[in-house]
Amino acid sequence: MHTKTLTELKAGLANRDFSSRELTEHFLARIQQYDGELNSFITVTADTALAQADAADAALAAGNAGLLTGLPIAHKDIFCTEGVRTSCGSKMLDTFIAPYTATVVEKMAAEGAVMLGKTNMDEFAMGSSNETSYYGPVKNPWDLERVPGGSSGGAAACLGARLAPGATGTDTGGSIRQPAALNNITGLKPTYGRVSRWGMIAFASSLDQAGPMGQSAEDCALMLQAMAGHDHRDSTSLNEKVDDYLGALSGDISGLTIGIPEEFFPDTLDGAIADNSREAIRELEKLGAKVVSVSLPSIKLSVPAYYVIAPAEASSNLSRFDGVRFGHRCEDPQDLEDLYKRSRSEGFGDEVKRRILVGTYALSAGYYDAYYRRAQQVRRLIRDDFARAFEKVDVLMGPTAPETAFKLGDKKDDPVSMYMADVFTIGVNLAGLPALSMPTGFINGLPTGTQIIGNYFREGQILNVAHKYQQATDWHKQAPAFGGEQ
Repeated sequence: MHTKTLTELKAGLANRDFSSRELTEHFLARIQQYDGELNSFITVTADTALAQADAADAALAAGNAGLLTGLPIAHKDIFCTEGVRTSCGSKMLDTFIAPYTATVVEKMAAEGAVMLGKTNMDEFAMGSSNETSYYGPVKNPWDLERVPGGSSGGAAACLGARLAPGATGTDTGGSIRQPAALNNITGLKPTYGRVSRWGMIAFASSLDQAGPMGQSAEDCALMLQAMAGHDHRDSTSLNEKVDDYLGALSGDISGLTIGIPEEFFPDTLDGAIADNSREAIRELEKLGAKVVSVSLPSIKLSVPAYYVIAPAEASSNLSRFDGVRFGHRCEDPQDLEDLYKRSRSEGFGDEVKRRILVGTYALSAGYYDAYYRRAQQVRRLIRDDFARAFEKVDVLMGPTAPETAFKLGDKKDDPVSMYMADVFTIGVNLAGLPALSMPTGFINGLPTGTQIIGNYFREGQILNVAHKYQQATDWHKQAPAFGGEQ
């Protein structure tokens, strides 16, 4: 059953080929057998999953099935889940039991989804390799000596290893798309505000966005259909009509104009990665799409702008973790200042501390205009570049990541090199646009991905482009030898 996509499993449940309990027990058994090597889960909610599966079987029998009834889903451990530990990959929240459930989890549960558990992640979503987690690094199922990407590395790895058929992730600078590329899965970052952030622990509030991760674009469309929509509890949630994402997959792409930003294919890019993306674009040309060259001149400034804005917002958001109200509290504090200092020093890891320091500095008196305000001005230039490009084209395409999965530990002591792992993805977050990464080949046995970027609220279009590509190719069907015969 683990070789089937989420949509294939949905059809199997409808046809009574198997029950939700049988399906859930199968994936729980795979998690128990194989996740000891991967470390992709922080918490497995077996009892809850089986109870939800039994309820799903009853709903299926009564003809009351929702979009996701009976389908096992893994949630990134950044989404609050009532009564279940929500750690955000940090010692700071190691014992935190959420008193409420995030809107994303709530909406998917309302459609009948079964929660397998909470996946590992970079601490507070800060990282590109899933090595900053308090619970240890996640391994890439294609090579256990390599990283799965981050920060949604646990979700991507469990999908790549077929320990779950679908998962939720979050994307602040590429944290859905980059690990999707490194694990040979499909991942979608929706338009900012398309999916509620309520109950999703904040990193950088103007950049964070939840999204689906699955084996295929069709799987992502199914999950996005369930999770998208306005939420009055989230002030950044946009009250826009939710499109029929599954229906959009039947659209024709003949005449579609694909823009190829020259900045996404620099001379320094690995030639094999460039070739895989160009081959994917040629495949879409065979299906009737047109290709034109475009330029995003300010995109080269996206990484430095991001690493001012994101840490600045993080320093503000993480100020709530003070050892007083919730989270880690040091033992025997001498006074209030000692409580603050030791609780935060003990609770946060090195990368989180680094970003808090950078962000606090950027927001401090005398430096706000020089750094934060300037970074926001650059952000507007990047957004304007995308707007001009979309006057000429329907979608933009290029490599998702500049390299395949690197060895564990290779970049842990070189933060600048680590930050460059998101060089092709960060601009999308700064502009608030939707983008998808899809599998498009391998280099020395390691997956590569190609990114499709759309205009605001054009998730249906980019899902359709990816779906058409996946109907013509089988890269997304390739699975690692890890975890037994696939």
